[in-house]
Amino acid sequence: MKQWIEEYDYENYVPYEIIDGVVHGEPDYEIIGGEKVLSPAPNPSHNTIMIHLITIFTKYIDSKNINARIFGDNVDIRFAKEATYKPDFSVICNLDIINWKGAIHGAPDLAVEILSKSTKKYDFGIKKDVYEQYGVKEYWIIDAEVKSVIVYHLVDGKFELNGEYKINSDKTSIKVSIFDDLIVDLNDIFKWLP
Repeated sequence: MKQWIEEYDYENYVPYEIIDGVVHGEPDYEIIGGEKVLSPAPNPSHNTIMIHLITIFTKYIDSKNINARIFGDNVDIRFAKEATYKPDFSVICNLDIINWKGAIHGAPDLAVEILSKSTKKYDFGIKKDVYEQYGVKEYWIIDAEVKSVIVYHLVDGKFELNGEYKINSDKTSIKVSIFDDLIVDLNDIFKWLP
């Protein structure tokens, strides 16, 4: 369950850490629209999808020797003082925006959010708007329940719907726009899920 706390920005953002099995600081949250929003722990479907994305993109980037980095959730991406997000999966091609001892400062090339009941309104709302505003080139919204991926591409500074890809439909392969020849099959994203 999300808990709302008045206004926050990156300067008073305090991530938690576990020392000797004891939680110090606060649980996981993002700063969305200047408000601190606690995030639920990912469920097994969410985690499985994220592992598959990491595997697919790592294999591709390594095989092509591309100078890019992949991040799962729990990595802070700071867009603005009032917007620090933790996309479920992201690809960064501009390595200069990565502070290896802190946060990523700037837009990933690809951001992916895996829907949950508590995050859906943000993923389709303010997060999508901020990703667009700060120049995320490609944005995926994954729904594990219906095994679909909605893909947006940034065109002239605005997100355009590229398509909705769904298992057992005529659109089951996603051409990743940030790379020349990467095509992701939905069966590889959703395998092992009931």
